[in-house]
Amino acid sequence: MSWRMPAETAPQDRVWMAFPVAGYTLGDGPESADEARRSWAAVAHAVLEFEPVTMVVDPSERALAGRYLSSEVEIIEAPLDDAWMRDIGPSFVLGDDGRLGAVDWTFNGWGAQDWATWDNDAGIGRRVTTAAGATAISSVLVNEGGGIHVDGEGTVLATLSVQLDPGRNPYADRARVEAEFARTIGATRVVWLPRGLTRDQERYGTRGHVDMVAAIPSPGTVLVHAQNDPAHPDYAVTRELRALLAASTDAAGRAFTLVDLPAPAALTDGDGFVDYNYVNHLVVNGGVIACSFGEETADRAAREILASVYPGRTVVSVEARPLFARGGGIHCITQQQPSAR
Repeated sequence: MSWRMPAETAPQDRVWMAFPVAGYTLGDGPESADEARRSWAAVAHAVLEFEPVTMVVDPSERALAGRYLSSEVEIIEAPLDDAWMRDIGPSFVLGDDGRLGAVDWTFNGWGAQDWATWDNDAGIGRRVTTAAGATAISSVLVNEGGGIHVDGEGTVLATLSVQLDPGRNPYADRARVEAEFARTIGATRVVWLPRGLTRDQERYGTRGHVDMVAAIPSPGTVLVHAQNDPAHPDYAVTRELRALLAASTDAAGRAFTLVDLPAPAALTDGDGFVDYNYVNHLVVNGGVIACSFGEETADRAAREILASVYPGRTVVSVEARPLFARGGGIHCITQQQPSAR
């Protein structure tokens, strides 16, 4: 059996999420906890306008989840450490016979970071795989769904600072990672980016997830996060990444057409330079769930660009600043399940 990870634009059966649980995501007080729960719920309800949502909820949050989530959200209980389903859940794939598979990556808290706990989250991939009725594809590679982006035709974007992170895969090299990508997601061409955004490389970041810097809306085209203010350190970072992508080719040998997604104007928050970006969006059946940062002009421009590269899909914005304050965006808290034949 060979497996292939389809493009995120492929037809979907549902979107998986995880509800926030006690820890840094909920924060220290009731206001912070309410903000987190409302933010996750807003994304779930936006997705529900297009397709079903299944939410994994820790037993300790079961009663509260019912206050925030519509009855249309399917709930499955399982112990959680955190709520970043893209990273703790499986990456769904399709077999050459059309069956649904799920790659259960090894998860170790984004490289065994000292602030992270993952005893429960390490089992969520298998829990979701079973609930989805998918064939489990186990992998010893420490990886997260936010660390890869595919075109569905054999191309995968990845970052050296994630898959070759000594805290994740100390004994791996490019060849070993590429072989595992070929086995699990059907990748025949890996485009290696050197790193991620500045904040994502800091202590509480993922060490460089690709879904904060680039996305593939269609084969041969890459959406690239563009920080256009020289006062932000990502001004240099995004230009380095753009130059590398411009010199790269995909699995079919095509040079990429690059489409810039300019960052909003905000440069900092209380913790330093922000990593606000519109690349971290979710594609659903007939729609795109986009991040909003409270900036009318920038948010509108991003929606227009997303609408142009995803023709025929309705672009809906959801306030994302509370998500980014906790470490990620809309793509990070969701995982699409493609439709099997």
